[in-house]
Amino acid sequence: MAFYDTDIEQLHAALVNKQVSASELTKAAFDQIKATDDQVQAFLALNEEAALKQAAAIDQAGIKDDQLLAGIPLAVKDNIVTKGLTTTAASKMLANFKPVYDATVVEKLAAAGVINVGKTNLDEFAMGSSTENSAFQTTKNPWDLTRVPGGSSGGSAAAVAAGDVLAALGTDTGGSIRQPASFTGVVGMKPTYGRVSRWGIIAFGSSFDQVGWLSRSVKDNAYLLEAIAGRDEHDLTSAKKEVPHFAANLAKADVKGLKIAVPKEYFGEGIDADVKEVVEAALKHYESLGAIIDEVSMPHTKYGIPAYYILASSEASSNLQRYDGIRYGFRAEDVKNLEDVYVRTRSEGFGAEVKRRIMLGTFSLSAGSYDAYFAKAAKVRRLIADDFTKVLADHDLIMGPTAVSTAFKVGEESSDPNKMYLNDLLTVTANMAGLPGMSIPAGFSKQNGLPVGLQIIGKAFDEQAVYDAGYVFEQTTDFHKQTPRLGGQN
Repeated sequence: MAFYDTDIEQLHAALVNKQVSASELTKAAFDQIKATDDQVQAFLALNEEAALKQAAAIDQAGIKDDQLLAGIPLAVKDNIVTKGLTTTAASKMLANFKPVYDATVVEKLAAAGVINVGKTNLDEFAMGSSTENSAFQTTKNPWDLTRVPGGSSGGSAAAVAAGDVLAALGTDTGGSIRQPASFTGVVGMKPTYGRVSRWGIIAFGSSFDQVGWLSRSVKDNAYLLEAIAGRDEHDLTSAKKEVPHFAANLAKADVKGLKIAVPKEYFGEGIDADVKEVVEAALKHYESLGAIIDEVSMPHTKYGIPAYYILASSEASSNLQRYDGIRYGFRAEDVKNLEDVYVRTRSEGFGAEVKRRIMLGTFSLSAGSYDAYFAKAAKVRRLIADDFTKVLADHDLIMGPTAVSTAFKVGEESSDPNKMYLNDLLTVTANMAGLPGMSIPAGFSKQNGLPVGLQIIGKAFDEQAVYDAGYVFEQTTDFHKQTPRLGGQN
């Protein structure tokens, strides 16, 4: 069984009516993973024994009508800690790390009866846009196995696109949910900063990181966000905001009269022509449904990439100093003194991209560079946030392409960090402003047949408006129903 032609509501009804058991669903997920993952390589660790044991217990207890997520097999990105299950952040530094606690989001899912089938691959410490920076394996795009699935949540995106699970948890620091969603033709939501607890997430950029979902449909995504959202006393950046019934509210979704802002900067130099064509057609579709499309300007967008990489790398430099070979994780062998422990552990334990960002961040924070780089980038961040505030004061949503291109070939950009960083051009600014953003399947490139994503950005804590717009588009098109044939044929 591939999880293509079903959704959470259908599976829940089948479980309640005993047409299928949680054990059968879980076994089906592992069967699909085993059938596809030799090619896709989405998973770093499977949780088969514990998952089947949990499924059997759920079957014995029975599933009630109000236990919507009970018995549903899902996956978790491997930078989200899971008690007793290896959590590596795709780094040699944490290759044998088994956490002694669950992240808050994992706790909430377990309480809802969700079955964690395994941990998905990512760029090491979530630093990358292709999932080629993993210390263990390179995940492939199910639409074309010669291409990347995006990153850093490429493993989660690929697992959903391959039909292994209905949805998988990801994290988004500068586009790491939305860009892989675009590349693999699935739905990817980055909630407002503070909507979901970050406790138990292996930190990259603490003022940017946010947990969200990659899923096959908008409604499933809405159900799942509702399950993990809310205030958490372990995370003081989590917001004391009421969590709406996102999925139930979709019944009232309508885009007639909706004011959509389309920044001209999102269609400028560097955006592939086939991506522009698909997204422009999607915007015309919204217009045909009664939405009002306005071209606007967000002039500071062009500074997003340099400002983001200074700020996020600075935070990474601080967060990753804990990996020193002393308390936990990898430690270099045959060391001669304490300095040798530090230097060799970090030199051998971190990959090239992580070391590059640590060096960039350390330089930006140094006494001679702080004012010229970090402080200036922080001011630019404020200007970018102000651009969003001004546009969203007169509009309901902002829309444009999610990624500058369709999925590129494995190895095509990995040798050029600057080219790789430009993949985040259209996504980093939403993280800098802390706003919710979602990518939905908007069509396919006429050049290569690969998926193209439409990005929808909303006001702070207004994920409902984002979901509503995505749901209406999804209900009036069939792009989300298309599935890959593994092996490169779309």
